[in-house]
Amino acid sequence: MDLLSGTYIFAVLLACVVFQSGAQEKNYTVREEMPENVLIGDLLKDLNLSLIPDKSLTTPMQFKLVYKTGDVPLIRIEEGTGEIFTTGARIDREKLCAGILLDARCFYEVEVAVLPDEIFRLVKIRFLIEDINDNSPLFPTTVINISIPENSAINSRYSLPAAIDPDIGINGVQNYQLIKGQNAFGLDIIETPEGDKMPQLIVQKELDREEKDTYVMKVKVEDGGFPQRSSTAILQVSVADTNDNHPVFVEKEIEVSIPENAPIGSSVTQLHATDADIGENARIHFYFSNLVSNIAKRLFHLNTTTGLITVKEPLDREESPSHKLLVLATDGGSTPASAMVLVNVTDINDNVPSIDIRYIVNPTNGTVLLSENAPLNTKIALITVMDRDSEHNGRVTCFTDHEVPFRLRPVFSNQFLLETAAFLDFESTREYAIKLLAADAGKPPLNQSSMLLIKVKDENDNAPVFTQSFISLSVPENNSPGAQLTKISATDADSGTNAEINYLLGFDAPPEFDLDSRTGILTAVKKLDREKQEKYYFTVLAQDNGIPPLMSNATVFVTVLDQNDNSPIFTHNEYNFYVPENLPKHGTVGLITVTDPDYGENSAVTLSILDVNNQFTIDPQTGVIRPNISFDREKQESYTFYVKAEDGGRVSRSTTAKVTINVVDVNDNKPIFIDPPSNYSFEWVLPSTTPGTVIFKVVAVDDDIGMNAELRYSIVGGNTKGLFAIEQISGNITLKEKCASDLGLHRVIVKANDLGQPDSLFNVVNVNLFVNESVPNATLIYELVRKSIDSPATQNTETTNSSSPTTDYVKIVVAIVAGTITVVLVIFITAVVRCRQSPHLKASQKNKQNSEWVTPNPENRQMIMMKKKKKKKKKNAPKNLLLNFVTIEEAKPDDADNDRNSVTLDLPIELEEQTMGKYNWGTTPTTFKPDSPDLARHYKSASPQPAFQIQPETPLNSKHHIIQELPLDNTFVGCDSISKCSSSSSDPYSVSECSYTVTTFKTPVSVHARPTDSRISTIEICSEI
Repeated sequence: MDLLSGTYIFAVLLACVVFQSGAQEKNYTVREEMPENVLIGDLLKDLNLSLIPDKSLTTPMQFKLVYKTGDVPLIRIEEGTGEIFTTGARIDREKLCAGILLDARCFYEVEVAVLPDEIFRLVKIRFLIEDINDNSPLFPTTVINISIPENSAINSRYSLPAAIDPDIGINGVQNYQLIKGQNAFGLDIIETPEGDKMPQLIVQKELDREEKDTYVMKVKVEDGGFPQRSSTAILQVSVADTNDNHPVFVEKEIEVSIPENAPIGSSVTQLHATDADIGENARIHFYFSNLVSNIAKRLFHLNTTTGLITVKEPLDREESPSHKLLVLATDGGSTPASAMVLVNVTDINDNVPSIDIRYIVNPTNGTVLLSENAPLNTKIALITVMDRDSEHNGRVTCFTDHEVPFRLRPVFSNQFLLETAAFLDFESTREYAIKLLAADAGKPPLNQSSMLLIKVKDENDNAPVFTQSFISLSVPENNSPGAQLTKISATDADSGTNAEINYLLGFDAPPEFDLDSRTGILTAVKKLDREKQEKYYFTVLAQDNGIPPLMSNATVFVTVLDQNDNSPIFTHNEYNFYVPENLPKHGTVGLITVTDPDYGENSAVTLSILDVNNQFTIDPQTGVIRPNISFDREKQESYTFYVKAEDGGRVSRSTTAKVTINVVDVNDNKPIFIDPPSNYSFEWVLPSTTPGTVIFKVVAVDDDIGMNAELRYSIVGGNTKGLFAIEQISGNITLKEKCASDLGLHRVIVKANDLGQPDSLFNVVNVNLFVNESVPNATLIYELVRKSIDSPATQNTETTNSSSPTTDYVKIVVAIVAGTITVVLVIFITAVVRCRQSPHLKASQKNKQNSEWVTPNPENRQMIMMKKKKKKKKKNAPKNLLLNFVTIEEAKPDDADNDRNSVTLDLPIELEEQTMGKYNWGTTPTTFKPDSPDLARHYKSASPQPAFQIQPETPLNSKHHIIQELPLDNTFVGCDSISKCSSSSSDPYSVSECSYTVTTFKTPVSVHARPTDSRISTIEICSEI
């Protein structure tokens, strides 16, 4: 007994706690199309209200359905028992939730008040409407016509229009069947990412339009409900020719957002589709799929030619926040390309909050009657404030505008209970007009007010009524301030002062307008500008003089008409285009974009070129610039002209812009060699040249610019012995190995190619390198060069005439052998003479040596050059002989006084005059650059021999060291027969004498050999010719 008593007390306390919360929610599930009087639920049991004893209540428990006046409820509640039954009203899920997506759940909500006040509770009941299979799937048309090309391959697929079933889930479309396919066609079902099933017709055998051009079949669609529903359509297939390339969308899925206040004609997105065909087969036609909802087709317009989707009618996010647009693109073929465009309508604060009053105490003519002895906390009405906007734009607060003996107590989100907060006094106040204000959190916030009348005695119970609740006006822009727009009128069913009406502008009225409070005349107090704002929406109020006053509102819609008061506007004041010089005639140079803030014909802009040279044309509508000429950057790098934009207004306006077309280089010029100037020039190379020395520099130029003019050099022929190498960038040809044993003419084929893209251009040149101690006969070498041009590039040419280096070397070797024997004898005789020489002879010899000085002549043009002989040789002298005197001196550095004893022996040597090279500095082609320095002014050798410095006033016995100073990249030295002999000896630092035409000179020359012991040998050569 105690346990039962405790359980009862706990249940009562729990029920009290629950009821103290003020609000409850309960969910039920109801199938659509249920008949009348079907029991859905029992609130008394489901809310555990049976635990509350009836004896504690002043009046019996009562359940009252709270709904808006005029609504037809789908359910009814037994007031005494709390049982919920269906009514005679049809529960149609497809109609009830027509504005939501097919796969979303459908709910129906009502509120139930539990009375009396001791246990008052407000219960929100949510009914989940379950779908049943009450709709059959239907094709868009009863006859489906498609065209299939006769060259369609077997297993080719062609899309058929999909059937539509308002039901969802398994009750929706599940299967398609082809009836009487005649073995020519089959049917397959493809499921889209959105879950839609699309039928596709499959070609199962080859078609021949001449044999049969039409096939008539039936296609059946079935849903998955129970019982199953289906429908059929006639499928008529026409066999026709078609192109072989289908359109392809650049983007198959596009998601865009557009504000709900986007004006009509606003661009939503631009679809791009391409077709590899040409002509009519490449003309793409865009259209909406039949799966697109009727709402979307009503709101959006698709340009069938351009693929541009624009706003067709005003959008309303609250009506539908998103739209799926399945766009098909066809080129006349049977398989269109598809792209899904998801348009999200973004919210703006364009909806004022709404105040919905649902009375708990039944009103009479909209007025609640309460006795002045009504207890505190008497529930009068359920106030629901809503804002169709989203997020902060839809966050609403509700309050009253002045102090009244009533209060709003929150129970649910955006729902309040209006109840008494103090005792009423009939003698002091006979009625209350409670003005409820609802304001959202948008920027700027929008608000709405609603009046709730609580009467003690009937007074002013009619609010003013506008003759038109929606007023639409059209006003030209640039109007005169103060111009009258229209007269607004309203009526009031009351009489006397209660019927006197004052007109007011609403809180959302813009400052451009004014409303006369007595006459209701609406005027524009400011000049309107369509380009700043084209449409105005605001509220006007009509308020009577009753106490308290009542008011109503009407919406005014003002459209500002356009005038041609704006000139076309270019996107840039100056346009710069860059085109390749190989752009063909009538190709596309670029696009000029121009806008005009005006509307209609006033914004229709036509483009034209002001210049009359007819070098370029511009499309008047699209702004595409095309050339009528062929470009050549090397002839002209840029073109400048002006483009005029003129609108189509009755009094047209125009603007100009500067256009500059820059021609971009194309690799259309081959490299041209500057050095060597021709294939028949040659370069002289000494056999003693050190490996790594630059012996020649190839120079080429390219008329192009940039990478097209950047050159790279390479050896592509000749150079059979691999003696030479070329630097890729500089063009410097260097010696890789010693060439003392490879005398003669060497042919090197050098290629210069640019770095142009995509194709590199090149040119080749012959570089002829003549390796020899001298240039004995330039004419002979040119002849050899000419012959080498005709011979294969793998052979080198050597001199073979009587004055060839081989013959000279034989003679020089014989002379060296004879000279060596003579030197040995001279050294021996000198040693004997020095032993017998008296001291005074040494002194006199020393004084004689100190009296001679040697100074190099800087005016000479050659390093060891011979001045031209102006007098002829003596008649008795041999024509082809040169008399050379060789003086050999031996010195001992270890002598204490540094004295030197010398013995001179004159040795005649026969040399052929033909071996002397004749070189014309003014006319003979060489590898010298035009700005090469005078070689005779250089006194530093390019070879790696020890550096010797010539000191001023050097005595004759110290001898004179001639130092040849030459640039590393431009060394050109000629040698005579004696130098050939010296070059063949073991002394690597022998100095060569340069021989030219008949020359007379007498010059002391000293040559130091590389010291190998404590003895130093000095050879003085005096030549007289």
